[in-house]
Amino acid sequence: MADGIIGGIAKRERRNARGLAAASSRPAGRDRTGPGGSCPHKVRGNIRRVATAKNNPNLNYSPDRLVSAAPVEDDSSFELKLRPQRLHEFIGQTKVKENLAVAIEAARSRGEAMDHVLLYGPPGLGKTTLANIIANELGVYFQQTAAPLLQIKGDLTAIITNMQDKQVLFIDEIHRLQPVLEVLLYSALEDYKLDIIIGQGPSARTHTLEVKPFTFVGATTRAGLISAPLRSRFGIVLRLEFYTPEDLLVIVKRSADILGVVIDKPGTMEIASRSRGTPRIANRLLRRVRDFAQVRGGGKIDQPTAKSALLMLEVDHYGFDEVDRRLLLTIIEKYQGGPVGVNTLAAALAEEPDAIEEIYEPFLIQIGFLNRTPRGRVATQLAYEHFGITPNRRQSSLF
Repeated sequence: MADGIIGGIAKRERRNARGLAAASSRPAGRDRTGPGGSCPHKVRGNIRRVATAKNNPNLNYSPDRLVSAAPVEDDSSFELKLRPQRLHEFIGQTKVKENLAVAIEAARSRGEAMDHVLLYGPPGLGKTTLANIIANELGVYFQQTAAPLLQIKGDLTAIITNMQDKQVLFIDEIHRLQPVLEVLLYSALEDYKLDIIIGQGPSARTHTLEVKPFTFVGATTRAGLISAPLRSRFGIVLRLEFYTPEDLLVIVKRSADILGVVIDKPGTMEIASRSRGTPRIANRLLRRVRDFAQVRGGGKIDQPTAKSALLMLEVDHYGFDEVDRRLLLTIIEKYQGGPVGVNTLAAALAEEPDAIEEIYEPFLIQIGFLNRTPRGRVATQLAYEHFGITPNRRQSSLF
């Protein structure tokens, strides 16, 4: 019966979606169209909605950056081989591991489903890996999906009603879950029940489906965008921090051993120190240095080989690439160290303002090379020392 109900809901929602798509394709009286009658952005009055990273999360700036923590197309198959399967294999994040170890052992001893878990932090730190480890430690089935893939109620309903007992359901980018689906999830997380509305208008009725107990693991890079009701449903909330060079040293050595790469400690440290505290970047750099060592270094990665490879890749000892250096030098050389507004800086760099704010700036601010002030962006003393530039009298008064 549940399968028939879910199938009916999914068909109805798809019909509604097709109807909305057809309606939106008809020319509207107040829409202004460009050449050929097309109108990529609707206009209200004289105000045009511009696609930015804030109102269009699908925008992806500089996807090919070597030091970007966001996953690229060829990362998934490579990371699958290197991903730890047990909690004791996971390196770093000591506090997170301690909390999870206690919760896993308690749930396992009681024979119950574990509390729901929210993992948040910058990309590339191991949120998906930890979700997989939770399922392995509990000895239950693991199912993974992403919030942008769930478009209608039938999608989420089908996943939840087909879950096995005590299994782990992992949803990545949970902050992008549609509000309608988020409300549907509340009763499933709290009472293990799913409330479904059947029919429309006066004949509509509510049907409640029982759901097997399960553990929900949500992951996000932007915890501030998660609504308070959804956040309150998580019994365990854990933040992942950037890794220390010592932890990254162990991660790079472990990855090299799995890949069968010969590497010494100075070569390992050279890669780890330029990885921006992110294992994903460390493993990506290891792949590129491995290729360089195989072609020009006799197959072994030592410190001179690693330095030569990273110099060719234009990744310096702070982990800066060409974009980072260009941003800092633009502030120092063209605007006397700042302050300079983000829109002016974006025009000078031919980049989007949102790309500067959300992709390039955070790392530079975290390590102290850039300050964000009410008047604009200001390069710090560390930035001048890095490039070997002496501040003039006006710039010296800023420090």
